[in-house]
Amino acid sequence: MANAVLFILKGYPRLSETFIAQEIRALELRGLDIRIASLRHPTDRAVHPIHKEIRAPVLYLPEYLYQEPLRVLRSWWRTRRLPGYVDARRAWLKDLRRDLTPNRVRRFGQALVLANERPPEVSWLHAHFIHTPGSVARYASLLSGLPWSCSAHAKDIWTTPEWEKREKLGGAAWAVTCTAHGRDHLAALAPTTDRVRLVYHGLDFDRFSPPEGSPANRRDGRNAADPVVLLSVGRAVEKKGFDILLDALAGLPKTLSWQLVHIGGGPDLAALKQHARRLGIGDRIRWLGGQPQDVVLQHYRAADLLVLASRIAADGDRDGLPNVLLEAQSQRLAVIATRVSAIPELVEHGVTGLLAEPGDAAALRAAMQQLIADPARRAELAAAAFERVHRCFDLQVGIDVLAERFGLTAGPDALRTCA
Repeated sequence: MANAVLFILKGYPRLSETFIAQEIRALELRGLDIRIASLRHPTDRAVHPIHKEIRAPVLYLPEYLYQEPLRVLRSWWRTRRLPGYVDARRAWLKDLRRDLTPNRVRRFGQALVLANERPPEVSWLHAHFIHTPGSVARYASLLSGLPWSCSAHAKDIWTTPEWEKREKLGGAAWAVTCTAHGRDHLAALAPTTDRVRLVYHGLDFDRFSPPEGSPANRRDGRNAADPVVLLSVGRAVEKKGFDILLDALAGLPKTLSWQLVHIGGGPDLAALKQHARRLGIGDRIRWLGGQPQDVVLQHYRAADLLVLASRIAADGDRDGLPNVLLEAQSQRLAVIATRVSAIPELVEHGVTGLLAEPGDAAALRAAMQQLIADPARRAELAAAAFERVHRCFDLQVGIDVLAERFGLTAGPDALRTCA
């Protein structure tokens, strides 16, 4: 279909968006010629190994228009002659009247630069996230006349106004999203329900190969010298519910020996550390910050239990289907999570993990207390989850769908479903 596809990303590379990197690399290996446009420069000090394998060159757009005014002005001067400029400007002004923010101005300026500087071999635009990257893709599509498509995920779905989602889905050639929960919501806003398709991110099992042998860990919280290792992975932001997790941990019986390892950066990290000290559990938590994928993998294999306390934030932001749950289950690690968004699509309560209601520290505490003390039950849940994640969440199944959408030959799993 396309000579080259330009992927428009919020930022690149990012430790927290491994799922995008693995998708790009998998599509490159299928033969798709990819370019990347990033709205922001990277802020993480480390990168995942997969980022070093991606061949796509990166075009960094002006993160803030005032930082590169001549570049923006030059792009406007050239793109104003394009046949689509009037339509793009009209669409942007209509959006601006409904969303009078600097962000809306910035996205149009970035679209001007993208339309002006895009590589000439690009014939398709694809945005990861329907909110800001979707805006840049939509305006750039109107300017250039190139078709565009979109991958929607979690925060972008639930914090974007319905009028905006409806208009973007009306203009995009197609869209995919990574949960059935999100697909149903977007399909109801699209011109036709088949415009939005479910494509789980899945895992690359070559990178997440199972640990050798069977788990031999029998820690049960009774030995203070060998505590049960709890792991939680995610950015320190409201929707991850780490404050609820800390509250739950603080209420565990004093007789249980445990240690929490947290991996992830984020704006709330300092406040969480302070909260842990106030609760009297600061010395039982290791805060490792953001880590590359190979280090995270080591911690999955060393832990006894992964706990994720996701909830819906005050602004509507929420998880979709966190990849860390799939990753943990691929390593035969038992998981406790919450009934938010699409998490129950992966974690079946009592079968492949335990689920608590979001924001319910007491319920989360009870689930942790049960599994900390019962290594046999942890092993049973982990084994069932390991089997299902390999059967239903293979990266290549979703890549087959995307390959077909981008005009490549789909693989044999393109129509495979999982009950």
